[in-house]
Amino acid sequence: MGFEKGDSVVLHDKHSDYDGEVGEITQVSETMFGDENYTVSFEDGKEPGVPADSLEAAQDEDESDGDEADTEAE
Repeated sequence: MGFEKGDSVVLHDKHSDYDGEVGEITQVSETMFGDENYTVSFEDGKEPGVPADSLEAAQDEDESDGDEADTEAE
C-alpha cells in the first residue's frame, strides 16, 4: 500500500523512539530499487527512510469520535 504526502500513519518499528505513534508523511522518496520510503513527522521529531511495510494508515479522528459517542449513548 502506498502513502501520499499529508497522510496520517502509525509507525510500527520496535527500534524507533516513535514506535506506535501517529505521525504525518512529509516526504515520499523512491529507492534505487523502485520502492518508496517515507519521512514521517511527529510532534517532537522526524523519522526518515521508513519503508511502507512499517506504516499503517491511522484512523480518522472524526471516525473514532463518532464511535465513542455511540458507545456513550448506549
